[in-house]
Amino acid sequence: MSQPHRSADAELLEIIDIPDWDGPLPTGDALAREYFAACAEGRLLLQECPRCGHRQHYPRALCTRCAATPQWLQARGGGEIYSFSVVRQMGTRPFSRNAPYVLALVDLDEGPRLLGTVLECELDEVEIGRRVHAVIHRIAPDLGIPQWRMDPPATPEPAGDPAT
Repeated sequence: MSQPHRSADAELLEIIDIPDWDGPLPTGDALAREYFAACAEGRLLLQECPRCGHRQHYPRALCTRCAATPQWLQARGGGEIYSFSVVRQMGTRPFSRNAPYVLALVDLDEGPRLLGTVLECELDEVEIGRRVHAVIHRIAPDLGIPQWRMDPPATPEPAGDPAT
């Protein structure tokens, strides 16, 4: 599926190098390898069907709606938390060192839903609907994993002048 990557006005995402990663490495087919390699370059890829427009994630050889061959679309990386869980106990390294942490399902602005850790957050500030943006943990030269950072809380718009 090495077609040109179409962009949704996306820029490269922040990359955080994790040179001493001792956790499991993502595996998969050629599509998965292409996805994780793009992440390592700061590009978050989704698939978009040229026939029906359906967008999907995780990478697959066929569109899940019409069975056409999807193309890559570079996402901007913004989205909102659909659901989350606070992981307080984890017996597997390296995750146990980070507990407690937040694992979230994020609805990307482009449509698909991704899973990842919310970084550098206060546990009581995470909420459904909260805006987040993707950052990449590069765990090997050709392996990047998307994670999330919360955007600053939205400030309410000031009330208009009641006299007008």
